Amino acid sequence: MITRTKYDPKVIEPKWQTRWEEEQIYHAPDDSPKPKFYHLVMFPYPSGDLHMGHWYNYSPFDAYGRFMRRLGYNVMQPIGFDAFGLPAENAAIKRGIQARDWTLANIERMRKQLRMMGAQWDWQREVVTCQPEYYKWTQWLFLQFYKHGLAYRTRAPANWCPGCNTTLANEQVLPNGTCERCGSTVIRKEIEQWLLRITRYAEELLRFDGIEWPEKTITMQRNWIGRSEGAEIRFFAEINGERVEIPVFTTRPDTVYGVTFFVLAPEHPLVERLTTAAQRPAVEAYVEHTRRMTEIERLNTEKEKTGVFTGGYVTNPVSGERVPVWIADYVLLSYGSGAVMGVPAHDQRDFEFARKFGLPIRQVILPPGEEESDPATWSEAKVAYGTMINSGPFTGTPPDQAISRVIRYLEEQGIGQAKVTYRLRDWLISRQRYWGAPIPIIYCPKDGTVPVPEDQLPVYLPEHVQFKPTGESPLRYEPEFLNTTCPQCGGPATREVDTMDTFICSSWYFLRYADPHNDRQAWSEEAIRRWLPVDQYVGGAEHATMHLLYARFFVKALRDMGYLHFDEPFLRLYHQGMVLGADGQKMSKSRGNVEAPDKYVEKYGADTVRCYMMFIGPFDQGGSFKADNVEGVWRFLNRVWNLVTESWVSGTVSEEENETTRTIERLRHKTIKRVTEDLRNFRFNTALAALMEMNNALIKQQHEPVARSAAYRRALETLIQLLAPMAPHITEELWEMTGHQGSIHLSDWPQYDEALTQDETFTLVVQVNGRVRERLEIPVETSEEEVRRLVLSNPRVASYVGDAAVEKFIYVPGRVANVVTRRAQAQ
Repeated sequence: MITRTKYDPKVIEPKWQTRWEEEQIYHAPDDSPKPKFYHLVMFPYPSGDLHMGHWYNYSPFDAYGRFMRRLGYNVMQPIGFDAFGLPAENAAIKRGIQARDWTLANIERMRKQLRMMGAQWDWQREVVTCQPEYYKWTQWLFLQFYKHGLAYRTRAPANWCPGCNTTLANEQVLPNGTCERCGSTVIRKEIEQWLLRITRYAEELLRFDGIEWPEKTITMQRNWIGRSEGAEIRFFAEINGERVEIPVFTTRPDTVYGVTFFVLAPEHPLVERLTTAAQRPAVEAYVEHTRRMTEIERLNTEKEKTGVFTGGYVTNPVSGERVPVWIADYVLLSYGSGAVMGVPAHDQRDFEFARKFGLPIRQVILPPGEEESDPATWSEAKVAYGTMINSGPFTGTPPDQAISRVIRYLEEQGIGQAKVTYRLRDWLISRQRYWGAPIPIIYCPKDGTVPVPEDQLPVYLPEHVQFKPTGESPLRYEPEFLNTTCPQCGGPATREVDTMDTFICSSWYFLRYADPHNDRQAWSEEAIRRWLPVDQYVGGAEHATMHLLYARFFVKALRDMGYLHFDEPFLRLYHQGMVLGADGQKMSKSRGNVEAPDKYVEKYGADTVRCYMMFIGPFDQGGSFKADNVEGVWRFLNRVWNLVTESWVSGTVSEEENETTRTIERLRHKTIKRVTEDLRNFRFNTALAALMEMNNALIKQQHEPVARSAAYRRALETLIQLLAPMAPHITEELWEMTGHQGSIHLSDWPQYDEALTQDETFTLVVQVNGRVRERLEIPVETSEEEVRRLVLSNPRVASYVGDAAVEKFIYVPGRVANVVTRRAQAQ
């Protein structure tokens, strides 16, 4: 037997973490003959500390990767850091340090914590997005988008703080609409910014062919893209003798005769020209008020409708009617054309607006089964499709023809056409702050906007800058960065001082992992074809309409440029749930319920924490972290340790077979099947439950003669192997202690025989007249006729039947038999 020792993770875990790293057993070689499996988790932001949310995400993720490695795959499981972003810049301002120093110090701390976890990270593939060797290629990618017409500069709205004289990210605007830095009221201001034309791919982004994603995430992306079919109608206004067309998109061209007013976004360029002198003061005041509102506030359907009449009018090109032009905050310039035709009878938002301001409401659609009525008596708009009424030559047009007939008329008259629009807007990537990848653009007085030549990349981000009280980006005050020469004419020029949205970094990091040290190109074609696309991606559902959408856009655009050979970045996506505090609330510092893993790792070891995080609930649903319950998992691992170290026989074991050894062998095969199926489907909690059951069953037998059998020894070995993905350190130690060569994490996954997963017998519950009287062990293959004979011939059953005649014999196969006597029926 093995010399019994105490389970001591403080000794075991550092030992194996060191050895794994020395032997590089988790590095995925590029020349492996095994099939590839690219296993990826969303990389962390280097805030400085891992919390229980990280462990909840990474522990099951790592267990799955280990499982796939044992199934024979060449698993690539890289890790890195999403290292640019606003928190580092805020920390630099608050602490009087450099953002780079703060970030790199945090990364070093998190590396140690990630190693402490014992996950199979491929550290040779690490990427850090704030390092020049990474952001050089982020800048190169921007240039490719620019060359292909997918990156452009235009005026776009941003949060503007008059006090700091700078733009702010949404996170820097407090709920009351003030700047978190100086307290000034934040306004919306249009400034020159860079955008990517993600809208060019709107239609393709609606398709999810060939990938396995959660339906909820697919739905969220489709809703975010917001495809709408309808028509563009060109209303027009006479301004100082000039005919000015104002296009409007509508999904209901069949309601065009019901237009009784027209609404422009307050920031629409035609507002000033349409506004009369009498209305100018009210319009200007409203525009100024709107500039202080966020888009979320403006689009809130619950708030009371507001607006101002401009004094101007537009003409409906279909009916010829002139209608008043209003401005209202619920219309945004960035959505569609920034104009809305008001049809209050058949749109609820317009209905509420018309009621508020006393505007006419005219019914032009008659829903099926209704009669025309006075809109003054309505409590809400009639939004259903129906027959056109009060619509000139279109009156009487049935609902199935109404839209197509109006569109045909628009096109024939040259006043509109069929159109598909999307809610999705181009991706604004400019950030007026320091800690991000510099945008590789130069502005020359002679040549205008000039891209930085690729051989001059990277455009280095200064490592030491000063944050001035103005709150502007420090890059504006760094002469060595700002001032340069034009690549075309050689004259003096200046650099773009905006940096890129950090979502740019995370939109391609998964590509760089395939070829992380290539200093000649972002990636080689060979590396991409070897590893991409990602086979399994794990991360939070909160990224559905940002990171996950942007990454899909990047891949499709780069494919069309000829750099990639696939259509989707992530073939299979899984969202983890959320870890809650012991109080059942989301963990947060403000609630005081945040739990850091370090003290638990110190007390119990990483394996216990890993297994506990997998055991608290289904991976996609989450659960509450309760400190007292960690002890239960610790006891389980100790029982495994004690069972193996006490029971393992180092010499000859008995090959004798009997009923007990066959029972143990069936237990082994049934557990292999259960754990295999659970791990395939991310059911880590039930996989651990199956191993706990197996462990308990073996403990009951460990002092019996069967414990010296080959079947028992195989069961112990299998128990260790099945537990290994979830508890890698303790199982590696036990594997070595039991005389095995090589790492358990490189051993083959146990196989099961389907026939041995089935029980040879089952327990039959026997009832007499509905009351349980006996339990019999019956061979599985027993026929119903034989079951009846065995039941009725059983002495105990017979004593309850007595001399009564058997009226019925009811048999539920494999479960229960009920003997019903004639006497009982008579009663």
